[in-house]
Amino acid sequence: MQTVLANSQENSIQQEYRALVKLSLSEFRCYQSLRLETDKRPVVLIGCNGVGKTNLLEAISFLAPGRGLRRATLGEITRCGPDGRELGPRWAVAATLVTPSGDFEVATGYDVGQSTKNGSRKIVRLNGNDVRKHSLIDEVFSAIWLVPEMDRLFLDGPSARRRFLDRMVSTFDVNHNAQLNNYEKATRERTRLLREDKAKSKVSDPGWLDALEQRMADNGVAIAAARKSYVKKLNAAFQLGTGCFPDARVDLDGDLELWLEKSSALEVEDKFKEELAASRKLDREAGRALIGAHRSDIRVMHLLKKRPAAVCSTGEQKALLISIILAHARLVSLDRGWPPLLLLDEIVAHLDLQRRMALFTEICAIGAQSWMTGTDLNLFEGFLGRAQIFRIQAGKAHSI
Repeated sequence: MQTVLANSQENSIQQEYRALVKLSLSEFRCYQSLRLETDKRPVVLIGCNGVGKTNLLEAISFLAPGRGLRRATLGEITRCGPDGRELGPRWAVAATLVTPSGDFEVATGYDVGQSTKNGSRKIVRLNGNDVRKHSLIDEVFSAIWLVPEMDRLFLDGPSARRRFLDRMVSTFDVNHNAQLNNYEKATRERTRLLREDKAKSKVSDPGWLDALEQRMADNGVAIAAARKSYVKKLNAAFQLGTGCFPDARVDLDGDLELWLEKSSALEVEDKFKEELAASRKLDREAGRALIGAHRSDIRVMHLLKKRPAAVCSTGEQKALLISIILAHARLVSLDRGWPPLLLLDEIVAHLDLQRRMALFTEICAIGAQSWMTGTDLNLFEGFLGRAQIFRIQAGKAHSI
């Protein structure tokens, strides 16, 4: 990947097109039913606040692995009446992706045989067949998003930044989500045992804790290594932009990542296990593990200003976020030969004219089909000839 980045010229990434050309929603949020047909161009959704523009982006995000751009539970999505009761069958989303090698039908919803509160299960189908492995969907569909809630990413706690990073990492490491889940389960179980010890003034069987700490070490070090590999590529990808969005540097801040700078993965696994065993008493008192992959963070630096993102202005922070999203899209294009869908909610609201035009130019240069929302059509001036525009109103989409 580094060689590919080094040999790539600015704005000359060559890749296949990959576009969502049909989108169907049923009982999703405010939409009883919606069918939207598009072409390969970027899509702009215009409408007043609260009419359902973000809901459309969220529906698309559910086609990818995970909980969608709002991180909503499956039972929160189905269209409901004023009393909170579901109005119809449970929600479903279907889409047609067009590619040079053929069309793909992707659909998702959740299991009607499961409770919406306990044990609901997301169903994904590819060309009519149930998909159990998320990697099969990753082979044909990828999406990355930026929503207004992420504007505080550099100011809020590290958990949001880890989720942001891990979503991008998982695009390049098919095992990353499974390793995150395994690590989190082992960490929760270890914490539960330590809390029980504290409550009952006893000591659990060391063998149980040893086994859980082994799982934490195996998966935690793999997570840290995947993050390091991705961040190295991301930092190189910043150099491929037009220069209208700030160059950034992303650094990892965590014990495991630091240890991997100096030692092999096997040596770090052993060290992590030793540290976990030695900290059982402290972790028991704290009620949580005080060291591990769940404690890592990312630091972003505005290179031109030589300032951490956390102390930059609101506008500079937004520009840095966009820069990261665009760099990720370039990486996907170089790695897979096709760009991800970009879901950009209210993206132009706080950008000046120069930055808006730069964003439109970058999107077209990358070749990504972007889905953008806004309340003011005038803010997309200069992009209208290159995009398809829909006005969202009363649960309907009308082409402009």
